[in-house]
Amino acid sequence: MENNVELSNDELTSFLAILQARFGQAMHRHPAIIWSEVEARLRSQSKKVHALYLMEESGGEPDVVMRDPITNEFVFFDCSKESPVKRRNSCYDEEAKESRKVYKPAFSAKGYAKLWGVKLLTEEEYRYLQTLENVDLKTSSWIETPDNIRSLGGALFGDCRYNHTFIYHNGAQSYYGVRGFRCSLRV
Repeated sequence: MENNVELSNDELTSFLAILQARFGQAMHRHPAIIWSEVEARLRSQSKKVHALYLMEESGGEPDVVMRDPITNEFVFFDCSKESPVKRRNSCYDEEAKESRKVYKPAFSAKGYAKLWGVKLLTEEEYRYLQTLENVDLKTSSWIETPDNIRSLGGALFGDCRYNHTFIYHNGAQSYYGVRGFRCSLRV
């Protein structure tokens, strides 16, 4: 799933229709944003559209969650109710993946994010997403981990239980069938 292929015109039209429908169905995520402005920006940035397409194809259901007041960029997050299905069973990063002697996962969260040209949600972004709607009620998602934690072998993940957002830690090399990762992309 590399981010080096442009969508055909038919694929682009179909994908933009999916994003527009999601945008219209979830106006609470972006009440002051106009779809035509988002679409115009997307049409001018094919590499970023392909990154969103990869987020979509792996189950992330990306949607606009804000417009950065300083850079004027539209910010997309994975908004799927649970951690994206095709991104589960991943350890945190490539170093963690390689450190496993047996039962290595097929991929890492940071490895895919880098390959796709997106970023893992930060703790602040993850908490912001949870203010828009509760996600990860049955799953959990790796989030960007500060270097001082990662250098000691740990990584952070979040979920929502009891109507509360929790941020936890785990060994970066761990992976579970209910833990994936969520991404952000600025367009």
